[in-house]
Amino acid sequence: MKFSKIDFDKLENEGTASVSTRERRKFLKLGLAVAGVYAGGKILSLTSVIGTAHASGGVGTIKKYPYNPHYSMVIRQSLCIDCEKCVDACNTTNHVPEYGYRTRILTKKYTDQLDKQVEFIPVLCNHCNNAPCVRACPTKATFKDPVTGIVRMESKKCIGCKTCMLACPYDARYFNVERRAVDKCDFCWDKRLSQGETQTGCSAACPTGSRTFGNLTDPDNIVYKLVHQLEERIWVIRPADDTKPNIFYMKGNMRSVDNILKEQKFKYFDPNKA
Repeated sequence: MKFSKIDFDKLENEGTASVSTRERRKFLKLGLAVAGVYAGGKILSLTSVIGTAHASGGVGTIKKYPYNPHYSMVIRQSLCIDCEKCVDACNTTNHVPEYGYRTRILTKKYTDQLDKQVEFIPVLCNHCNNAPCVRACPTKATFKDPVTGIVRMESKKCIGCKTCMLACPYDARYFNVERRAVDKCDFCWDKRLSQGETQTGCSAACPTGSRTFGNLTDPDNIVYKLVHQLEERIWVIRPADDTKPNIFYMKGNMRSVDNILKEQKFKYFDPNKA
């Protein structure tokens, strides 16, 4: 399967790795968070965390989240081993054709670091709160679910103009020839969530827990805890586009993850046995 190349080697990490733990704690005492970004953002971004969801792009106070449940996913990058079980599960669950994709794993190679030579970056539709694809669609085939916030497609309304594909800053859509319509990730709404499942196919299939799916509105949910934890910085891809994405990234070292999840285990989902 071939995808268009994205040259991540030329993207500079403008995150907050240089900010010391001592400095970070000073910011936190002031009610500010050091919000990291992966590429194209500011070197240091300070956002208030007093009663707000700082990592989700300033969508407002916790009680004023736009959706409930507010489905989101946290990608713990260092836990991704590029096994592609998530991709296989997605393709099987959603009947994705060989030429299409709903999720991918990009590879970033390092040439000047002895301890790290390659890094894997899972990507998918970011289900943006301020989704440019929704605004671009002339027939409203692309829409944001008013209850869950999931960006979905109504294939019957799609005229195949591909305007939404051009509008998406994450290259997360493809044209399904058989359906004659654009297709994309919908957090497995049709095949799993609407049927009572609590996990997407990709998150359930991930053997390391790299993909963590849940409800950003619920303070007891794993996703909420990961996004609001103070041990590690959280970032989103292309923050300068102001799309307010709901896919968050963190490095996810095992110590902080164990503390946050409190020994919660992940169950592997085999799509072939579903």
